[in-house]
Amino acid sequence: MKLFSMKSLVGAAFAAGLLAPGAMAQDMQFFRIGTGGTAGTYYPIGGLIANAISNPPGSRACEDGGSCGVPGLIATAVASNGSVGNVNSINGGTLEAGFSQSDVAYWAQTGTGLWEGQPAVEKLRLLANLYPESIHLVARADAGITSVADLKGKRVSLDEPGSGTLVDAKIILEAFGLSEADISPEYLKPDQASDRMRDGAMDAFFFVGGYPAGAIAELASQNDVTIVPITGPEVDALRDQYTFFAADTVPANTYDGQDADVPTISVGAQMVTSSDLSDDLAYGITKALYNENTQKLFAAGHAKGRLITLESATQGAGIPFHPGAERFYREVGALE
Repeated sequence: MKLFSMKSLVGAAFAAGLLAPGAMAQDMQFFRIGTGGTAGTYYPIGGLIANAISNPPGSRACEDGGSCGVPGLIATAVASNGSVGNVNSINGGTLEAGFSQSDVAYWAQTGTGLWEGQPAVEKLRLLANLYPESIHLVARADAGITSVADLKGKRVSLDEPGSGTLVDAKIILEAFGLSEADISPEYLKPDQASDRMRDGAMDAFFFVGGYPAGAIAELASQNDVTIVPITGPEVDALRDQYTFFAADTVPANTYDGQDADVPTISVGAQMVTSSDLSDDLAYGITKALYNENTQKLFAAGHAKGRLITLESATQGAGIPFHPGAERFYREVGALE
């Protein structure tokens, strides 16, 4: 992860118009947010959040139409390799915060799943759950798969080794009394699994991501597929055990041939930090995220920005909230 010097950050802030030429540097705090690749969703959302929580010296007051961020804070969205890299960089102190899937954050903080055999990132803390990344189970329409239980004996792609999707898929199978030995597993990315399904060589595959997902939309536009519900008492028990999962729905007509809402579960795209972050700063950042003006900025700035709401901020937490964020959520009634 590239480190940013004070000089380069100040220069970037001036270039971006965040600082007036007369602003005094001694009043500033710099805050780096790890996102993802520049072509993904994390990076533009990170830019929106960085602008929203920044409030450089000399800025117009929030009530006068200026920044509603943390006084003196200059936040920067940093491109990265995504969830795992962000968690490692937060742990190493080269990022102040970053984005992570809720399941990856849970495994890192507890030393399980993808983190098994590695030291747990015990200081990892949650600032906010941002928006859902839905778990899709896609099946050929003629494969006779209407529930997770129907995957027994089928050819199913669980995503590639090392992916969060693979671990999630195995957890879901286990909830329904299945294991990899009960299916014919393959370990392919969604576009590769889609190609196999077109050829009749794949019955179903798992995918974790926001809807509509491009690979699934393309497949559904050319082939008859079913978005299989992930629901039932098995899923209720699963969510009790793994608190990073949240209830979700793929709305009707998201994909061709999908005439009804499909219940599923999701993992959250989360903003995480370290317990080393001061309580006051964590409180100020969280408060800025859910300011009324900030919410309008998010809704106008990106399709996923409309989903960053106070109602979803505490869903599917999985890891402990930062005390500063928790204080804000309790104040506004989002946590009891």
